[in-house]
Amino acid sequence: MKKFAIIGRPNVGKSTLFNKLLGKQARNKAITNDIAGVTRDRLEAIAEFGNDKFIIIDTAGLEEYDHSDKKSLSNFMVKQTEDAVKDADILLFCIDARAGITPTDEQFALWARKQNKPVVLLANKCEGRMSLSNLPELYSLGLERIVCISAEHGEGLGDLYDEIIKELPKAPKTDDWGLAPEGSIEEESANSKAINIAMLGRPNVGKSTLINKLLGQERVITSPIAGTTRDAIAIDWQYDGKDIKLYDTAGVRRKNNITEELEWQSVEATNEAIRFAHVVIMVVDGTQALERQDLRLASMAIEEGRAIVLAINKWDLVKNKEAFIKDIDYKLQQVLPQVKGVPVVQISALNGRNLDKLMQAISKAYELWNFEVSTSQLNKWLENILQYNPPPLVRGKRVKLRYMTQTKTRPPTFQIFTSHVKAIADSYVRFLKNDMRKNFDLPGVPIRLIMRKKDNPYI
Repeated sequence: MKKFAIIGRPNVGKSTLFNKLLGKQARNKAITNDIAGVTRDRLEAIAEFGNDKFIIIDTAGLEEYDHSDKKSLSNFMVKQTEDAVKDADILLFCIDARAGITPTDEQFALWARKQNKPVVLLANKCEGRMSLSNLPELYSLGLERIVCISAEHGEGLGDLYDEIIKELPKAPKTDDWGLAPEGSIEEESANSKAINIAMLGRPNVGKSTLINKLLGQERVITSPIAGTTRDAIAIDWQYDGKDIKLYDTAGVRRKNNITEELEWQSVEATNEAIRFAHVVIMVVDGTQALERQDLRLASMAIEEGRAIVLAINKWDLVKNKEAFIKDIDYKLQQVLPQVKGVPVVQISALNGRNLDKLMQAISKAYELWNFEVSTSQLNKWLENILQYNPPPLVRGKRVKLRYMTQTKTRPPTFQIFTSHVKAIADSYVRFLKNDMRKNFDLPGVPIRLIMRKKDNPYI
């Protein structure tokens, strides 16, 4: 698919345009705010217009390179934008029409022309008749293709789509029956079958470093400054022949410590990534004790029904390793008893230690998350359970569990038909889940068990 990179200086509306092109139902939306420099990493997502599909790349605001500090955050942002431009087929150069042409715009327009790629100049924030008065000035940038838009209000997007369609491959010719010739249809990437993996954790535990080490490239910005990552970055990847979508998320602090709107937006983007994930990697800093916030984040993923793998990062820096593991095991048993057996992998994202073991644990967790068992096996298990540990008596009467079936996977979900739903204690339901996990070998996977009243056949 063709790639369109939205570039421009900070706060000209690039992320607003990115979200508008994706549409209301899009998953990987960018965080927008009046503060300049909100976007830091580059975001990629597939946009659709009619039958056409193309990739939109949102980039950080173009700024001057800081030669005094090569490892500064601004330089990493510039590098991310440069990589996006190299990867793109077409550049959508965005400026603020209200502010007019600035020296920075002129400088980066010259840089964009040198890339030897089609460039479309987007004069954003052109509400009403504002575009007409600024047209002569826009041509001074030396770009012939100019579109006046208002990303916030959706004005001028029809003209923008016309420019986009010019760059998209034409649909294959059809025969007399309206069918495309064999082999001319472009096969879709197997993203629909991809394993969605979300990195979750507190700020500065090494999530972005782990992403880069897995990919083998500096795909996302890393910095010792907590809160560097803001958006939930979705990255397509392949590992061992499997399609994977990696989500790098912002570090989540305790609610009491969050005061700024921008950080709340980052938290919401993280929550959205969890909802779309299949497996969540809970990244923990091995140089710090397992905190309540770590367990709360893990509990969030479990409540969403996601498979979870615990990655203890910076393991090479842990002094008393045995005591650390004992502490983790104890806290997991106390706080997360509903997912006994969560896989724990000791890694070093910086040095690449045990990353193969981590991916093996993820693959196994995903497999168990898709666990499916026959109805006959389930009812045989249920029959055995009822023989040695039936439900407690209610008012001197035995509660009958008549029948059991699996209704869905991802996570494994089951229904048990009973005569009295409200009479089944929560403690007995937990007992059934734990025995299922032991009997069917489902460590660390959320199990949903629903009690349902059997319908009366005479009604």
